[in-house]
Amino acid sequence: MADVRLTDIRKRFGALEIIKGVDLSIKTGEFVVFVGPSGCGKSTLLRMIAGLEDITSGELTIGGAVMNDVDPSKRGIAMVFQSYALYPHMTVRENMGFALKFAGMERQEIDRRVNDAARILELGPLMDRKPKALSGGQRQRVAIGRAIVRNPDVFLFDEPLSNLDAELRVHMRVEIAKLHKALKSTVIYVTHDQVEAMTLADKIVVLRAGIVEQVGAPLDLYDDPANTFVAGFIGSPRMNFLKARVVAAEAGYVTVALANQPHVKLSLPLRSSTAKAGDEVSLGVRPEHFFPAGQGDADLVLDVDVAEHLGNTSYVYANVSADERIIVEHEEFRGARNRDRLTVGLSTAKSFLFDSSGMRIR
Repeated sequence: MADVRLTDIRKRFGALEIIKGVDLSIKTGEFVVFVGPSGCGKSTLLRMIAGLEDITSGELTIGGAVMNDVDPSKRGIAMVFQSYALYPHMTVRENMGFALKFAGMERQEIDRRVNDAARILELGPLMDRKPKALSGGQRQRVAIGRAIVRNPDVFLFDEPLSNLDAELRVHMRVEIAKLHKALKSTVIYVTHDQVEAMTLADKIVVLRAGIVEQVGAPLDLYDDPANTFVAGFIGSPRMNFLKARVVAAEAGYVTVALANQPHVKLSLPLRSSTAKAGDEVSLGVRPEHFFPAGQGDADLVLDVDVAEHLGNTSYVYANVSADERIIVEHEEFRGARNRDRLTVGLSTAKSFLFDSSGMRIR
């Protein structure tokens, strides 16, 4: 079993608390991604699981065993870093087998494990090359192979694709997904790139300032964000937030009017709400959830700043008012041009409501 459990995990550097009471359960075989902006604590949390950072308080267990004070080499983990950290004077084969050789493993078993990893990662023709003769993607595959040969209970990845160009990142995302499917291992993966998180994860952990904002499957977070931070972080381009005010609150419904275009009103069905008339709120609308004029529940008039036409879709960067800008994505708007006036439709079924503190009004 390679389940990982964090219970009230905290990390302090002097008086500064970096990780602020994280509770998390990761099941055996899950691919879990820690995502969040720079400085949110995701890499620190990963390093605490690896044993590279001390845990100030709380409990970490792997496979049911408490690991707080266990040496990193005895935790049953293998880590792949952002930098490949390959030995430049060694061949691919030697790099992959070095840790096993250092641990005193028999040569025959080392060869078997290295050859198995090379087959999985399609490194066979590269085994006698040195790192300087490899591309960035090949070096990263060698670094992953070095982790595989250890047969770890848990793989830890710390932004492994951030040094690669855009096309290679897409390719390596696919390779890592295939690797997880083949090995069925528990994976904890850190990235600031929400596209990587959405495409790779079984479960995403969204972090901000050392606090877990929300945990869930990628589409659950996309379709049902808990607050404006998660709603704005998950999804590319990010969700638009329109300033609004509650004009009526009835049983099961709240009607809001946009602050900068008060004639635009939407009545949103809500399960339960403390919202009342006069409350300032935010209406959240994803770029792809706008419609051509007349096809929604209300129409919004925009002044186009910039229009990007990509063939299959168009991105329109527009102003609701002088101080409120949004992004609209729709293939129907491919005729929009800079400085055009554009009317788009809003739908209550595709809109989210957030209170003045940023929390979701459900």
